[in-house]
Amino acid sequence: MLSEIVTQRSTLLVISQVFPPDAAAVGRPLADVAEEMSRRGWRVVVVTAGNGYEDPVVRYRAHETLRGVDVRRLSAASFGKATLAHRLLGGGLFVAQALAYGLFIRRATVVLVSTSPPFAGFAGAILAWLRGLPAVWWVMDLNPDQIVAAGRLASHAWPVRLFHAMNRITLQVARRVIVLDRFMQQRVEANVPHTAGDRRHSKIQVIPPWSAARPGCWRPPWPNAFRDARGLDRKFIVMYAGNHALQHPLDTLLDAAAQLEHDGDVAFVFIGGGAGKAAIDARIRAGAANLVSLPFQPAEHLDDLLTAADVHVVSMGTGVVGIVHPCKIYGALAVGRPVIFFGPAKSPPGELLADLGAGCHVDHGDVVAALDAISSLRSLAPQARAALGKASARAIAARFGARELCNEVCDLIEASRDAQ
Repeated sequence: MLSEIVTQRSTLLVISQVFPPDAAAVGRPLADVAEEMSRRGWRVVVVTAGNGYEDPVVRYRAHETLRGVDVRRLSAASFGKATLAHRLLGGGLFVAQALAYGLFIRRATVVLVSTSPPFAGFAGAILAWLRGLPAVWWVMDLNPDQIVAAGRLASHAWPVRLFHAMNRITLQVARRVIVLDRFMQQRVEANVPHTAGDRRHSKIQVIPPWSAARPGCWRPPWPNAFRDARGLDRKFIVMYAGNHALQHPLDTLLDAAAQLEHDGDVAFVFIGGGAGKAAIDARIRAGAANLVSLPFQPAEHLDDLLTAADVHVVSMGTGVVGIVHPCKIYGALAVGRPVIFFGPAKSPPGELLADLGAGCHVDHGDVVAALDAISSLRSLAPQARAALGKASARAIAARFGARELCNEVCDLIEASRDAQ
């Protein structure tokens, strides 16, 4: 009874610039954890941006309760992703407001902070230090590593050195650190100087992300409402769905699509936003008839969208292993679709595909291999493709189940409280 009373009095303070009201795929793991902690009897308060991250014109309610979670949104806390300056300005204003807001949240017990914006972890560390709270840092991508890999800043630039210093402080203050894969764990450890006997790295735990798609929802690519609404009917669809970041290059896929432009039975569908979307839209304006470009779609259409594809594409830049983690592979495999992965074989997607035998690996720049991968998957009999997909969906459900991984994060949060 006493432990139940303690749990009910516990408050989880979540700081993240992205927490959409519909808990879309982009914010699904964080929303899942917040909702599960609420079900466990915790009071959960989320401090987030009051306008959209992809589209800053979108405005959300300043204060509402969503599925048991108390969501508080800050104004002037996001200016979109148009430029690095927009991101830094929006992120800076969000962090300043969130830090001030967090100082006055009553009965806070644990601070959970993501990497949205990239330096939110430092704000969480300051807040935890000022209030004497345990902090959990959920690292979903690494900066300034990502900025340097994109060529936007040099590795010796003063903002990069400052960013690394902030990360070192965050790692030192945090009670627990969650990373998405072993490559990311190695990079976090390598970026933080330590001495013999330093136990800071024992706090780092690898917990992979999970898909917003319903597990085991395999079904044929047609009939399908997404296909029907766009006149794609029974075309062979090669789909890239997600953030079109420059860290996920699509040039090799686009060059392969150009070779198949006169094959009217194949369509290449690109869904989402980001800096890399401009190259796709430019090819469409130049007359590429087999490319389809669409913005991010509502979360409630996710299953129809993912199952509309015959093949999904995942891409990862050669220099960003351990910096970013292409989460879209879990959704593609969860709905039983084979994947063509563009990127280094020694990476989370490369190793997962090799383990499951659920698709093809293509090196960036190898257009011939890309065409061969599309051809080989296209030539599979429908029954063989279905069998491959069902096996992949079962494997993903067993190894990357949303409920199990979400509970693992929640258990870690509760252990952070109990370790005080």
